[in-house]
Amino acid sequence: MTAEAVLSGDLARKVIDPHAYAEWDGLLDTFDHIRATTPVAKVQPDTPGLFDPFWLVTRYDDVMRISKDNAAFLNNPRPVVFSFNQAIEFSRAATGSNMLVDSLVVFDAPVHPKYRKLTQEWFMPRNLARLEDELRTLAAATVDRMLAQGSEVDFVKEVSGPYPLRVVMQILGVPPEDEFRMQMLTQQLFGGQDKDLSGTGMDQMTPEQVVQIVAGAVKTFEDYFAALAEERRRNPTEDVASVIANALVDGQPLPPRDMAGYYIIVATAGHDTTSASTAGAMQALARDPEQYARVRADRSLLPGIVEEAIRWTSPVQHFMRTAAEDCELGGQAIKAGDWLMINYVAANHDPAQFPDPRRFDAARSPNRHLAFGAGAHQCLGLHLARLEMKILFEAILDRVAAVEPAGEAARATSTFVGGLKTLPLRVTPA
Repeated sequence: MTAEAVLSGDLARKVIDPHAYAEWDGLLDTFDHIRATTPVAKVQPDTPGLFDPFWLVTRYDDVMRISKDNAAFLNNPRPVVFSFNQAIEFSRAATGSNMLVDSLVVFDAPVHPKYRKLTQEWFMPRNLARLEDELRTLAAATVDRMLAQGSEVDFVKEVSGPYPLRVVMQILGVPPEDEFRMQMLTQQLFGGQDKDLSGTGMDQMTPEQVVQIVAGAVKTFEDYFAALAEERRRNPTEDVASVIANALVDGQPLPPRDMAGYYIIVATAGHDTTSASTAGAMQALARDPEQYARVRADRSLLPGIVEEAIRWTSPVQHFMRTAAEDCELGGQAIKAGDWLMINYVAANHDPAQFPDPRRFDAARSPNRHLAFGAGAHQCLGLHLARLEMKILFEAILDRVAAVEPAGEAARATSTFVGGLKTLPLRVTPA
């Protein structure tokens, strides 16, 4: 056991500053330094009461250990996403919970496995196979629209944003005319720290004001999905919305708040993360025309492109856990009740697990990244994400002979879900 390692000042600010996450290379430099010097370190606020101190965990092995040990490291009772104390207090007052949305990512056993089981089979590869024709049609239409824009496009706006959004809305039974509304609500939920994404000036607001905007988005989501659930109870179909609406746990329907949380997590997390990984893959390929040509000639390389893109971008950038018992981690004494940040960006760029981690390597093997999490809380939609990315890139490779950067890309300002918000490209049709 070593003396308590503490991060404060500039280093501590960078860990929680959304603007730091928009400066990707600088962020990776920061995590490289922390990982090498204090791989498990307590982050202290400069201003008392701003946020509760927490342990930052940056090494791959430590993040994997926490992710797999759901008895020793809990999702509750503290928030599962980093929050300022003002925001937590507002959420408690508004909902009685530390989180504005109670969903799969919040629950621990025994509730979590019961809820996860409701839709787990739906998201398995053998069931998703029936969606392939629809996905290919949607991917082809997406590429058609991209090429119709001319030789220069913003890949995020034209492709990586709308494509996974439509996929998720289809499986939820949300009609196309409501997609823009769903996208805006998602951006208020996840992208509120970024002025370009939230469109509400949230980047200039206090934490409490931000949470009020987010709470409004959550309420709109809840009302929308309550109506959708009622429709699916009257007229069930084969979509996920029907599964959730008609689900029974211990013989009882889901409570309204839990049902709303289930819909919200599928609707939001299911497209923003895939959008970020898809844009990251295209950015890497645009920078490396030889690699693009290789994968275009040999489609067996495509699964490697998809997997490496997910690691390289790490769209879900962190989650928080609470220690259920005293333990030792990275030479530090962790006490029961301590709050920990498992940082996936840092873990997925740990050179001890991924040699030359900043290099995009489609042939990287093994590639046991943590972008989907691990253990009981591993992402429910990981098979869908891989499938829709693979099908989209097949369509792109069929129709686009070459691609190159056409300007500077920009990342979202966000500590939680992040990725490219613009990616200007020059495309050459096949």
